[in-house]
Amino acid sequence: MFRRSIYKTPAQLRAMIEPGLITAASLDAAGAAIRAGVTTGEVDAAAAEAIVARGAESNFKLVRGYHHTTCISVNEQVVHGIPGSRVLEPGDIVSVDSGAQFHGWNGDSARTFIVPDPARPELVARREELSRVTEGSMWAGVAAMASVSHIGEIGAAIQEYIEAQGPSAVSGETYGILREYVGHGIGRKMHEAPSVFNYRTPDPGAEIKPGLVLAIEPMVTAGTEETLVEDDDWTVSTIDGSDGSHWEHSVAIHADGIWVLTSPDGGAAGLAPFGVTPTPVA
Repeated sequence: MFRRSIYKTPAQLRAMIEPGLITAASLDAAGAAIRAGVTTGEVDAAAAEAIVARGAESNFKLVRGYHHTTCISVNEQVVHGIPGSRVLEPGDIVSVDSGAQFHGWNGDSARTFIVPDPARPELVARREELSRVTEGSMWAGVAAMASVSHIGEIGAAIQEYIEAQGPSAVSGETYGILREYVGHGIGRKMHEAPSVFNYRTPDPGAEIKPGLVLAIEPMVTAGTEETLVEDDDWTVSTIDGSDGSHWEHSVAIHADGIWVLTSPDGGAAGLAPFGVTPTPVA
């Protein structure tokens, strides 16, 4: 039976640059739209406009049964929240996941935003800390991808980063790592093999070598990792009601190094604290 390799050719890696940048632009637009009083549907529309303006299409809309450009998850919702009439309120923690398909190739990325709330600085600080830890763990995983030999070591690096943070310096909360939802390969399809776990596993996983493109996406809670799927059959929320955060980048390994496809600087700023310098795909 024919099976497509998980490793891309140099030409295929080059073809993935533009959908990555379009995905980043959609998240820029979503972030600019987020403020108190705006609906999640309006945020979704801003991301959609950015994708269409670049001649691409939403790959989320290509998923059977899903009809939106983004997933927008608020507070106790961690991933797969459906945009709609929900009005964002001061202090909300909002994770936006977006993706674009351009000329048959895909990008996938997510960011977490906190709606300002001057009246509740403690709440904002607690949620900013959760987002900071989640984003940092993503960059720890990306940095590991630049130097380790197998995919399993990426998950170990993500978990080690989160564990090293200990209880939150702001709230004293410990952090949970979602186990049932993981990262993945990406290319002709938004979701491809292999799976990328966000925690240690006994399986070393596939070899990391030029041509590998992964969506690295830790999903972290301010409580336990136990979740449930809401009645809409999409939204994943924490059982204990704790806040969630989701960060994601699509990342390529090529002959000359590593490049974050969904970051305009290739990941330079995020990787700098880990001593890694990305190299553009040639």
